[in-house]
Amino acid sequence: MKILVAPDSFKESIDAANAAKAIARGIRDVLPTAEIVLLPIADGGEGTVDALTTSGKGKFFDTMVSGPLGDPVLARWGILGDKTAVIEMAAASGLPLVPPSRRNPLLTDTLGSGQLIKAALDLGCTRIVLGVGGSATNDGGAGALVALGAVLLDKEGREIAPNAQGLLNLHTIDTENIDPRLSRIRIDIACDVNNPLLGPQGASAVYGPQKGADSATVAVLEKALTKLATVGKALFDKDIASFAGSGAAGGLPAGLSLITAVSVVPGIELVLDTINFAAHLQGAGLVFTGEGKIDSQSAMGKAISGIARMSEKANVPVIALCGTLGKGYQELYRIGVAGVQPIVPGPMSLQEAIAQADSFLEEAAGRALRIFLARQI
Repeated sequence: MKILVAPDSFKESIDAANAAKAIARGIRDVLPTAEIVLLPIADGGEGTVDALTTSGKGKFFDTMVSGPLGDPVLARWGILGDKTAVIEMAAASGLPLVPPSRRNPLLTDTLGSGQLIKAALDLGCTRIVLGVGGSATNDGGAGALVALGAVLLDKEGREIAPNAQGLLNLHTIDTENIDPRLSRIRIDIACDVNNPLLGPQGASAVYGPQKGADSATVAVLEKALTKLATVGKALFDKDIASFAGSGAAGGLPAGLSLITAVSVVPGIELVLDTINFAAHLQGAGLVFTGEGKIDSQSAMGKAISGIARMSEKANVPVIALCGTLGKGYQELYRIGVAGVQPIVPGPMSLQEAIAQADSFLEEAAGRALRIFLARQI
């Protein structure tokens, strides 16, 4: 029997790759002859690099780049066998890289994220999968533009800082030295939000406060991104302000779209496409997936929903394991999940449960498989 093991990470407990290994051990305890395919997944946020590079049997790289405030950061990324680079914006420009006392989205930038894209180009990558969750920035991708060869100038021809504060004085963007390799690559942005760059649902208004902005700062951030959009329209005749997802990650997709073709894709769809999940489903008799908490949101664009919908089309049953069951978890049954099982065997503290996630996953996978096999008799 062929069984796919495709869990997301169990937040603060166990990453997707190790969760997959634990589930596989539970399967082997019950069915030693099973053909087990490990496909750890993510939805474009934290863990995407590890999951995709592991599933795709790729190679990891660690590159020193500029962090959100200019401090050096060692960022991990990966390359798959088909020359697809997998990059997490959070590794270079993420909010956890900025101490709470220093969080100010007027001053943070995406220079490091652009440096990772350049590193991928240097190693011959022809496609980039870019996860944009967890950013500390609201610079409209200004830092990334500079890393890739753009020069941002004020009306006196002086270079400005590639952050939101600098964008307030933006007058023109010199693209003469933009990396020419950008015209030959494909950048797919894994993103699960549709926010535009500007307005009440835009990057500044919705996500600025999460990055340290008060109401007055949000107004300044909006002015800065409006300046970028206005200059971009005048110079390149491109509307970067309103396409779906342009406001994700502080507007990084908007800025990148000025200098290269970008595609904003729901995270789990992009991940499943990249690991060729549909092909792996051929001949499978069962799929195991899971995540830390399963509730009504799990059926609305998260990793498990993507697994369930694709598996249902292939007529392959899905078992979902979780640390916690939340309200509305039954929605998963509607989209093709055959069973949902919590892994914690009894009352205990959160700390105890987190510490034993590995063994709990192994045991729960075995229990669930026994029940599944009993129903096949």
